[in-house]
Amino acid sequence: MSSLLLRGLEHLNLDIDDPEKRLIVEGVTWEQYEKLLVSWENQYRYRLTYVDGTLEIMSPSRKHEVSKKNIARLLEVYLEEAEIDFWGLGSTTLRNPDSQVGKEPDECFCIGTEKDLPDLAIEVVLTSGGIDSLKVYQRLGIPEVWFWQNNQLKVYLLNEIQEYIPSSKSRLFPDLDLKLFSQYVLMPNPRLAMTEFRQQLRIRK
Repeated sequence: MSSLLLRGLEHLNLDIDDPEKRLIVEGVTWEQYEKLLVSWENQYRYRLTYVDGTLEIMSPSRKHEVSKKNIARLLEVYLEEAEIDFWGLGSTTLRNPDSQVGKEPDECFCIGTEKDLPDLAIEVVLTSGGIDSLKVYQRLGIPEVWFWQNNQLKVYLLNEIQEYIPSSKSRLFPDLDLKLFSQYVLMPNPRLAMTEFRQQLRIRK
């Protein structure tokens, strides 16, 4: 990617009203990716993913952002009720220059103790295409990844040979009823969802 194109990307204005807009750019060096991260430090409306010279710039839709916030709020309710220490890192850029990968998850959390990389990454998927997120998270070594897709929660766990396997349960939160959790993600009123989910958790203690 030329320096001229890099400068052009710095002023890119993706249509944020699009349901989910992606731009894929090939031939981007790691140094150019890091420069773009610095120049776009306050561009919160974009998510950047980088792997092996390919850069994806995604402009999330309103629906995307509502879903990811609902998931994060409900998870924090669960963690509070279960008295599990956590650090919410939001869309913090996760990157590894040795593996040539970088990603900004929709949400991510350190559980138990604060760490350089999170224990859990969460992605909302509304459209297909783009860079394979699991490939990036695998090379970052993220132990657990959640995908919210088609109004369902899909959980992937990193096994002993560093491959992701689908799971019906969370390894981090084995007592969390993911079907119940998903029902409250879908509730149209986030405040009521949090209140009713908290009540259900207390009933089940």
